[in-house]
This record gives sequence, structure tokens and C-alpha cells, in this order.
Amino acid sequence: MIRILLAEPMNLLRGALAVTLSLEKDFVVVAELGGLGEALDMARAVPPDVAVVNVGLLAGDGLRLLARLSVEQPDCATLVLAGPDAPGRLNRALDVHIHGVIGTQAAPCELVRGIRRLARGERVIDAGLAVAMVAAPRSPLSARELDVLRVAASGVPAAEVAATLHLTAGTVRNYISVILRKTGARNRLEAVRVAEDAGWFP
Repeated sequence: MIRILLAEPMNLLRGALAVTLSLEKDFVVVAELGGLGEALDMARAVPPDVAVVNVGLLAGDGLRLLARLSVEQPDCATLVLAGPDAPGRLNRALDVHIHGVIGTQAAPCELVRGIRRLARGERVIDAGLAVAMVAAPRSPLSARELDVLRVAASGVPAAEVAATLHLTAGTVRNYISVILRKTGARNRLEAVRVAEDAGWFP
């Protein structure tokens, strides 16, 4: 039997995926999670063979948690479900031991086939997503601008960002203005989302 850990934030979709996968005689869904926070504990209790994870869960601490899962469960292959709108995040995910990527537009039989291939030790990369990842735009932000945006992402005021990076508050405000112009964002939170989706943060 292929043991599957399923992590999908949308309840309806998670339920539909769990039912679809459970119809396969050689599949058993051992965990249905809305996030990655519980994944480590669940995987320790019942080690999965394949973890199916929505790319949206890789924001914030998601990549770190996924990296820990890969270290703690080296025999568990990770399959990311993703749309074509987050190629940068997928590129970063491939750096933390992702074994496969399948598009959210794929047919259920493709997902089933992908899981079986991963369980056999093969890699699975959706051709359409591979093209999107290669074509993903490079970051227009300098390394320093990315530093400022990363610290500002927590919502702290400019003065605290300045203290953290040993800059003046005025310099931080100037950086934020440039970042908003380069990303086309209306505010720094939107700029953070743009940078995360594009995979510009190191």
C-alpha cells in the first residue's frame, strides 16, 4: 500500500482529493491536513510514502517545514500541486527536496499516475509548469531591497526595519518607495506577496 499524507488548505478540495485517492486499491490516505503545521507530527505517527502538498502552503514557514519533513522522513517523496501562477515559488520548492510537481488542471488519473511514479522513486514534473518555471521573470529588486522587504514583511514600522538593517528610517522609506515602483504593488504587504509568489526571496 502507498501511504499518502495530503496537505490542502481548501476543505472541499481536500475532501475530494482524499476520496479520489482512496478509490485506488493500493492507496491509503493516512492524513488530511489543512496546513503543514501538523505534518511533522502526523508523519512521525504514520510515516507516509508520498506527501501531496498544495503550493500555497509553501509561503511563510511552509518551505522550512517541508525541508524538515524531507529530513525526518527521507523515504517520503513530496508532490506539489500548483497552478501556473507561482513559478518562482515552485523553483524555490525544488531546492528543498521536492520530488514532483503536478498542475492543478491535471486529470485525476495523472495525479494517481504521478503518485505511483514517486513511490517507485521516479521524479514527476508537469511539462507546462516546467516551461512556466523556466520563463519566470528575474527579480527587479537588488539584494539590499530584498533585505528591506523581507524585514518589512513582518509589518514592523520603518524605524524598526532601519534598526534591524543598520539604516536610517528615511533610507528605509526610500527603499520601500523604490520597491513599490519596481513591483507595481500598492503597499509593502502586496509587494511581499509579489516577491513570494515570484520566488525572489533567497
